[in-house]
Amino acid sequence: MLWLWDHHWPELIHPFAAAIDTELSNPEEMVCVLGKSKPTWVRWPEGKKLIHEAYGDDSIEGLAVSKVSPNHRPFSLTDPNISFPYTLHEKISTSTLFLVSLVAPALIILLVCLLFVPGSTSKPTPKSLTWRLKLWEWNTNWMGLALALATAFLLIDSMKSLFGKPRPDLLSRCVPNLANAQNYSIGGISSQDAQDLVLVSWQICQQPDLSILNDGFASFPSGHSCYSWAGLGYLTLFLCSKFAIAIPYVLPHSNTTPFSSSSSPSSKNSPSPLPLRTLAASPPIYLLVLAFIPPATAIYVCSTRYSDFRHHGFDILFGALMGMLLAWGSFRWFHPAIRQGRGWSWGPRSAGRAWMGWDRYAMEDDKAREEEIGRDRGEERELDDMRDGGERV
Repeated sequence: MLWLWDHHWPELIHPFAAAIDTELSNPEEMVCVLGKSKPTWVRWPEGKKLIHEAYGDDSIEGLAVSKVSPNHRPFSLTDPNISFPYTLHEKISTSTLFLVSLVAPALIILLVCLLFVPGSTSKPTPKSLTWRLKLWEWNTNWMGLALALATAFLLIDSMKSLFGKPRPDLLSRCVPNLANAQNYSIGGISSQDAQDLVLVSWQICQQPDLSILNDGFASFPSGHSCYSWAGLGYLTLFLCSKFAIAIPYVLPHSNTTPFSSSSSPSSKNSPSPLPLRTLAASPPIYLLVLAFIPPATAIYVCSTRYSDFRHHGFDILFGALMGMLLAWGSFRWFHPAIRQGRGWSWGPRSAGRAWMGWDRYAMEDDKAREEEIGRDRGEERELDDMRDGGERV
């Protein structure tokens, strides 16, 4: 027998299996790995075997990449809601979802910030200030997008493992041992006339790939729905903010009259009220279409989870609602409301306020606050003029 030694682990030596010349007994069970890399013309060895599409969960490689085994909720072998076929090729794969919910929104945000920020202004803006604004808007919006998707990832992965709800295609994944079904009964009425009321444990499944089986208990909530709405929903809010896509409104203190300035009396000293219809305008339809493309894409992603039999309807709706809330919360974390922010994100905190509590923050006097907010008053005035004198994107 030959032995293998590696300088990375000098205290260990291992038998080199390929050079073992001692006759060994036939194994009771074989473990086959990297099944997804096997060519179609290669046959598995004969005998009882456990096949893994990648690495087994108990291997060194598997421990490094595997997730926590989810809760396995008992199920019925005659439940029509989990009797749909297992679709091998999904319409929206995980890699496609990554491109749609993260890469595409990130690139669109980058292009909008570089090409359209700060928008048209009433007077020339210093080039240094323009680039500072571009980079700041890019920074805050990428952070907002990352916050939405990272929070979605943590919540979805945790909830899937905690709930362990069977997918609509669970029975196709499971390959149940029907001959010994009674041995796995854990609840319900186990009579011949009421077999549909018998609940069985997940150990009845004979699926050789544990990753496929575990994924069959990850129906709630829908990850694709949540990720798509978190990423694309954030992109929608970003576009509406930058291009002023909102229902027209007038500030409540505006000096207006519903139709014309002659329809209401006014004193000589008071300014004539302006017609209400002249103070706001509906956004052009092409901008409305632009803002509708991301949610329409998210709706399609959700529909594929239903047509591919990966999720129940409630799982998709709940995941989509989670994504919407995360998108809105992440956007508001870095931006004022769309109607109030005029297309800008919040400015940066000063160094003196970065690690302060609310009580000390509120107790700062006006002089100290003024010194921290704007050290360079010239640039502050330039920014104010730009915000008040020109149109925004």
